[in-house]
Parts: sequence; C-alpha cells; structure tokens
Amino acid sequence: MSGVFTEEQEELRRYARQWLDENAPLEAVRKIAETPEGFDAAQWSELGSLGWLGIAVGEAYGGSGFGFMELAVLAEEMGRTLYPSPFLSTVVLGTWLVERLGTDDQKAEILPAVVRGDHRLAVAAGRAAVHDLVARRQGTDWVVSGRARFVLDGHTAHTLIVEAAADDGTRLFLVDGDAGGLERNPLSVMDLTRPQAEVTATDVVASPLGDGRAGDAVDHALDRAVAALAMEQVGGAQACLDMSVEYAKVRHQFGRPIGSFQAIKHMCADMLVGVESARSAAYHLASVIDHDPEEAAIAAPVAKSFCSEAYEKAAGDTIQIHGGIGFTWEHDAHLYLKRAKSSALLFGDPRYHRAVLASRLGIE
Repeated sequence: MSGVFTEEQEELRRYARQWLDENAPLEAVRKIAETPEGFDAAQWSELGSLGWLGIAVGEAYGGSGFGFMELAVLAEEMGRTLYPSPFLSTVVLGTWLVERLGTDDQKAEILPAVVRGDHRLAVAAGRAAVHDLVARRQGTDWVVSGRARFVLDGHTAHTLIVEAAADDGTRLFLVDGDAGGLERNPLSVMDLTRPQAEVTATDVVASPLGDGRAGDAVDHALDRAVAALAMEQVGGAQACLDMSVEYAKVRHQFGRPIGSFQAIKHMCADMLVGVESARSAAYHLASVIDHDPEEAAIAAPVAKSFCSEAYEKAAGDTIQIHGGIGFTWEHDAHLYLKRAKSSALLFGDPRYHRAVLASRLGIE
C-alpha cells in the first residue's frame, strides 16, 4: 500500500532489513532460539544503542517519541527474519503500559533502563497469558499469589506486569523478577523463536502499577500487540512467498522449472493474493492504532484473524512447493510454519477474534 509509510519510515525499514540480514540470518536465529534465554543479550543491548527499544517511548525518558508506525516497521522486518527477542513483550506491551499507567517514579526508573537495553518486561494480563493470580493486603504491602502460563519472555524479564484479582476488583502490579516466592520456568513450546514461561507466585510482594487501576488500558495495549503481531505475520508470510518463488525458479523436474507447472503457479498466485490482502489489513490497523481508537477496535480483530490464516496458509504451501526437502529439519520452511501456528494462537485465535469483532460491532 503506497503512501502508508513516510520516506523516513521506509528508510528505517531499509536499515532494519540490512541490520537483521547481517546480524540475524536464519542460521543465527536457530542458534539464538536454542539458548536457555531465547535471545541474544549483546544484540539486545545493541538494539538499545540503535534506538529501536525506545522508538515509541517519550523523549522525557530517553526515547525517540515516535508513534506506532515506526514500531510497525520494525515488527514487520523482525517477522520476516523470525528474529527472536523480547521486542513484543517489552517494547510493544510493557513500556506502553508503564508509560500510560505508571507513577512518575516508576516511569523514571523503568523506561530509561528499557531504552538503554538494560531492562526487560513481561506481561501477564488480559490475553497476554493464561493467568489465575490473586492479590491481597499484607500489612502495608500487596502480595500476589497464583500462576500464570504462556507468559512471553517471562523467565528472563527483570520486571513482570501482572493482572491480579483483589477484593475491590482487578488490579495491575509490578513484580520484581527476582522477588522471593516467585518461580519462573520456561515452557516447552513448538516455536523456539518465541519463548514462553510459567510463572508461579506465592505471597510475592508487588507494587501497584500507578494506582493499580487499569481501566481499558489492557485492552488497548493488547490491540497494539495484535497490530504488531499482524505486522510480524505479514513479514513472515512475505518471506514464505519469496522463498517459494525463488525455489520454483531454480528447481527443475522433467527438464523444466517447477514454476512453469500450472499447479505451482496457482499456489504462488494464491499465496501472493493472501499476503497482499493481509498486508492491507495489517497496514490499515497500524495506521489507525494511535489516532483512531474506535477504528482500531474494529481493525484489530479483522487483521489478527485474517493475517493469522494467511500466514499459516503461506507457510504450509511453502512446504508443499519445496516438496520433500521442505519437510526436513535442515530447511528453514518449518521454522516459518511453527511461527505461523504460534502467532495464530497468540492473543487469541482467528475464531476468538471474529467473535470479538462481532461483539464490538454489536452483532449477536
């Protein structure tokens, strides 16, 4: 969609693509994803020096003060290369909640450290995790108990933002990753490029995020996360299309490129239609997420449901086009299929988001 991104944003895209191609080719992604942490700490610090971690954080806290569109550019390029990092959990979800809800002291302590690459966040709130956490007063402190599962980067975050049920309603809390009574264990997941954890709390001392009242902030934060994820899905689906077309040009059967066979042509053409349609949905959501909350509320479930299905189909067809080699561990196609499946389920599957769309439109 021409005209969606400015020339400056396209320049950011070109630089991000160059950096990722040089520093995180798929052979490097495999190695990073297999580490216990699931990301490269040195590269994370470098992203801080590049300004990526604070790109949407206010200048008062050391960030660049840009909007969601710049985040969207980075998310799409990271999705293209399956780059494993806590970008979604920390930069898209965590910093937005802290900046919108935190006290001045909390923002001054957390946000500059995130921007520098010295601090990482994880979120167990709303659909960002499956959680059953409760909070109660213990003297002058709050303590949190219970369990949260499928917490993105929950085992490596310095601070967790958790949603817990209190006597007077649901509240948001900050929990130190090294707090006493807190256990964090990485889960065995299908997609190693997106690590998740189980977090168990037993009377863990917690601090309310701001006054603890989130209001609609969690829903808005998750719409932002859905928008970033949709951009990732577009990047991944485009990589599948590129991989398939290139292979169809060079793989020969019966003395001719397989791309000349009608069945392969149709698969590639269908993939192109799906990718471009997904791009339209994701780009539209990215363009309204900061400026038109009512439109974003409708565009988010549309983009998530459509981009999830388009990416899964593109990844599956990529394996089919590659034939026998596409099913092997050595080939990269299965990495995209696993990311496509995990992304489709993250923050709610397509069926869930179609139900959300119906509810927001008032359709029963």
